[in-house]
Amino acid sequence: MKNDKTLRDATFPLFDRLLKSGSAFNAGRLAARDPLAFQRRIFTSLIARGASTRFGADHGLAELISLPFPEAYRRYRLQVPIRSYDDFWREYFEPHARKENGSLSLLLDDVTWPGRIPYFCETSGTTAPSKYIPFTGEMFAANRRAALDLTSCYLDRNRRSRLFQGKLLYMAGNTELSDLGAGVKSGDMSAITLRYRPSYLTPFIAPDAATAALPWEEKLERLAQLLLSDSQIRGISGVPPWIILLLKRCAELGGGSPSQLFPNLELIIHGGTSMKPYRREFGELFPGRAPHFLELLPSSEAFMAFQLLGEEQMRLAPYYGVFFEFVPCEDLDDRGRPAPDASCVPLEEIETGRRYAVIVTTYAGLWRYHIGDTIRFSAREPLFIEFTGRDKFLDRFEEKVTQGEVEEAVSALNRCKGIDIREFIVGPDIAQRRHLWVLAMGNRWAGDSGDLAGRLDRALTGMNADYRTFRAQGRINPPQVLMLAEDEIYRWSKEVRGKLGGQSKIPHIDPTLEGELVASLANFGR
Repeated sequence: MKNDKTLRDATFPLFDRLLKSGSAFNAGRLAARDPLAFQRRIFTSLIARGASTRFGADHGLAELISLPFPEAYRRYRLQVPIRSYDDFWREYFEPHARKENGSLSLLLDDVTWPGRIPYFCETSGTTAPSKYIPFTGEMFAANRRAALDLTSCYLDRNRRSRLFQGKLLYMAGNTELSDLGAGVKSGDMSAITLRYRPSYLTPFIAPDAATAALPWEEKLERLAQLLLSDSQIRGISGVPPWIILLLKRCAELGGGSPSQLFPNLELIIHGGTSMKPYRREFGELFPGRAPHFLELLPSSEAFMAFQLLGEEQMRLAPYYGVFFEFVPCEDLDDRGRPAPDASCVPLEEIETGRRYAVIVTTYAGLWRYHIGDTIRFSAREPLFIEFTGRDKFLDRFEEKVTQGEVEEAVSALNRCKGIDIREFIVGPDIAQRRHLWVLAMGNRWAGDSGDLAGRLDRALTGMNADYRTFRAQGRINPPQVLMLAEDEIYRWSKEVRGKLGGQSKIPHIDPTLEGELVASLANFGR
């Protein structure tokens, strides 16, 4: 143990010096990149790689290889329809899937990408079976480049950083991997990332493999104890609500605020859901000295954006194995989906201020894939974006309320004195023609649910013209609010949804057709 500590203490400063010595060069190289030229280069590479696959043969990709980008892209849009995961599964994945003794085998050889797909990121939808998102060595390499660029930019902008003189606490999901046959593995994206990370990063990552594999409740307790006992931890990475739970547990165990307990905590990297509803809670956890916060927009399909220190918004990251297209959200159907031939624009044709659904073509063999996230560009140089939520709307009464508007309404409430909403979900109450909100409250709130309903109603009326009109016409009735304790929503998520912790998030908008999910929470435990 002593030798390990000696080695660790010698390694941290050396690694820190090496990273800082190259950070200015790498950050400068990133700043000099032409995003439009990079996108054209990625597109050309994708077409060349995909031409030899079954998908390439089905869609005539070989015909596009020698064409200049404008013509190749025009024909690409005509020859390759936009697809959802269900489309890919039905047409390209399911024919190669086998169920034997309850276990799934899934081997894709030269189907949508050259060679065999070695990994699948397993994600479970709210109401659907697990999805198996292909993940290749090329995507692994692209994601590592993204992580290196983010690190370089952070160190370049914070030359006094001591982040890599310590460890990063990585709040991953389930780290167990499943065998899909012939050495192909599937699991949570964070599990694959941790399991196959470069060995030289191991001294800088916490927790250890045994802790990472624990059930969520045990893992949270162990992580809190680790954070309190290891002063070397200088960063935390995870989903905002789970980071908050961890820090609150630390405050309970340590008898102080996180700003007092963790003077060496320098950086919190967060992503996966909007930060807006959680800003006040983080502010209360760090009433004095606060760490830096950096937002990412990651997914199992693509690394899309990250925030640079000192900037308010994320920048789109069009350099990492993904060709982006964008469908204006007004062209989506009432389920939040684009038509196969929906009008798309490449990065060079986007408009600022407009909300888009993101379509990706990737080094993992996803072609014109509707990823399910929406963004809004606020600038072209640099490519500042705002994550505006999933492209599911609160729209069962044709009101087209976005997830961003829902989260902003809750965020506005949380800025009011005495209101403390920790988590929430909203969905339709079809029979009563109204929205049903279930709010998980902190300990301080002892107010009236009708007051909260009125505030939420006024907030959405102020933000969304369709909602305002429909409320005035009586097409939507006033919302109903139900309140419950914070721990109840997590207990419901575990017992009813079968999901808790790590990368599993509470959906803020009920994705079911008739509001079944929010109704199950409203009736939970009654």
